Amino acid sequence: MPKICNHTSVGIVVINTVGNLLLIERAKFPFGFALPAGHVEDGESFEEAAVRELGEEVGIKNVALTLLAKGRKENPCRRENGTWHQWEIFGAIRRVDEAEVKRSLDETKKTIWCDVPKFDELMLRAEKNLRGEISEEDWNTNPGMEPVMHDWLKALTEEDAQTSIMTAFIRKYL
Repeated sequence: MPKICNHTSVGIVVINTVGNLLLIERAKFPFGFALPAGHVEDGESFEEAAVRELGEEVGIKNVALTLLAKGRKENPCRRENGTWHQWEIFGAIRRVDEAEVKRSLDETKKTIWCDVPKFDELMLRAEKNLRGEISEEDWNTNPGMEPVMHDWLKALTEEDAQTSIMTAFIRKYL
C-alpha cells in the first residue's frame, strides 16, 4: 500500500569544518542534489524529523539544530497526493567533520561537500531545468540542485545576493 503524503517536510543545512555545504544526490524521485531532507512522520516534531533524516541519509548524529526558515512550497514527492509541503529548514549549529558522513546506499547516489563554484554550477543547472532548457534524460544523468532546494537555498541568502550560501550561513548562524 503506497504511503500517503502528509505534506510536511524538513531540510537540514550542514557545513563542514572548511565551510562547504553537504549535499546528497538523490537516488529516488525527485532527482537532483539536495540538502539532507525528508518527510515528518506521524507523531514526530519537525525537529525530531530533521534529526532522524540526518541519521538516515548521511549518518550524522548528535547535532543540535536551529530553525532557519519555514513555509509552504509546491513540490512533488513519491508519496500519493504529494504535490506540496509545509517545510521547516534547519541548520546544524556546529561544523561537521567529513568523517562523520555515512551516506544511505538506498536513498542517495552520493554525497558531496559543495564549494562555492560547485554550488553556483548546481544552482544554474536548476534554473536552466526550471526554464525547460534541459531534457529529463540529461537531468537524470547530470542533475543540478533539486528545484525545491534551489528555492530554499536561494531564499536563505536573498538579502545578500553577492554572498555564497556557505558564507551567508556561516555569518548568520555559526
